[in-house]
Amino acid sequence: MANKAADRWSAGLPTFGALTANKPMQNIGGLFAMSADAVRFLFVRPFQLKEFVNQSWFVARVSLAPTLLVAIPFTVLVSFTLNILLRELGAADLSGAGAAFGAVTQVGPLVTVLIVAGAGATAMCADLGSRTIREEIDALEVLGINPVQRLVAPRMLASGLVALLLNSLVCIIGILGGYAFSVFVQDVNPGAFAAGITLLTGIPEVIISCVKAALFGLIAGLVACYRGLNITGGGAKAVGNAVNETVVYAFMALFVVNTVVTAIGIQMTTG
Repeated sequence: MANKAADRWSAGLPTFGALTANKPMQNIGGLFAMSADAVRFLFVRPFQLKEFVNQSWFVARVSLAPTLLVAIPFTVLVSFTLNILLRELGAADLSGAGAAFGAVTQVGPLVTVLIVAGAGATAMCADLGSRTIREEIDALEVLGINPVQRLVAPRMLASGLVALLLNSLVCIIGILGGYAFSVFVQDVNPGAFAAGITLLTGIPEVIISCVKAALFGLIAGLVACYRGLNITGGGAKAVGNAVNETVVYAFMALFVVNTVVTAIGIQMTTG
């Protein structure tokens, strides 16, 4: 399988090389090449609408419950720490501004990346990895069906859409959770909390948050698909290794993207 994948990479065919430790640049190039093809196939007919809907529901189903379970502790932690600091400074009435800013700009996208990469992307990788070791991907190519168009493009788009929706949900939970914790536990004035929500957080911050979440979802989906389509070996062990590597590589890529997009967003909103 490894030699076969390497041959396909050198021939420029839809599978992009074996993921081996001694060829990191080839792997990065393969990922970018597959990503470019996946974006191009979004505008090529026929688009796999049924596959897109199925994958969207699949990712949402495996990600919704973990998102709720992770978002609430994150919200409580941020609100608790921030409110203690503001209380020491005599500015407890600004807790609404801090809770909204933290939830929209950081907590929402970060929780989204954790869940989409840890639950949705790994499930995608396991599915495609199983198909790869059963040689279903080879069968698609024999039939003249491009696996990037048929499998990768709809999964990439589904992952981005679900990440965007989950980010919106986490932001809402963050603000409501911060309100409940601040008002009912730390005795912050409800009116002051509500008035401070829009003090630091406006439409530009919301747009940047949505862009970050969508990019996170797209990248996590692409990493999962690339790793699943390039299993270097056979059997369940190879699929398990691919799933583990998907989480690591997705986290590495997404935290870098988060830093870059956050820096660009700050320059745009403060310039």
